[in-house]
Amino acid sequence: MSPVRPAAGPARSGAPHPAVTIRRATPDDAVALRRLAALDSSHVPSGEVLIAEVGLEPWAAMSVDDGHAVADPFRLAGEVVLLLAERSRQLRSKGGAAPARRPRRLARARRLRASL
Repeated sequence: MSPVRPAAGPARSGAPHPAVTIRRATPDDAVALRRLAALDSSHVPSGEVLIAEVGLEPWAAMSVDDGHAVADPFRLAGEVVLLLAERSRQLRSKGGAAPARRPRRLARARRLRASL
């Protein structure tokens, strides 16, 4: 019987991680945004929307206007959502959109990090 080997992924093989791209969503992203919202059992973010792609696949999206985020639950997208939240905050601070409440998950994550 052959030994079972763990799957070789970027972290184990030493290969670089795929690039993360954060950009403004365009009308061409409508299908991807609907797909992310359906996977996340939520509604599509509205207003100015940022989309995060890992490699060339959309993993998450966030409304700059109200902070509503959707993410692919079959991916480890938590850190990608944090990147979207930070970029959204930067855009709001430049006057690009009205200030919004921080998403609860982000606030919880920051409290957890502060307690460590």
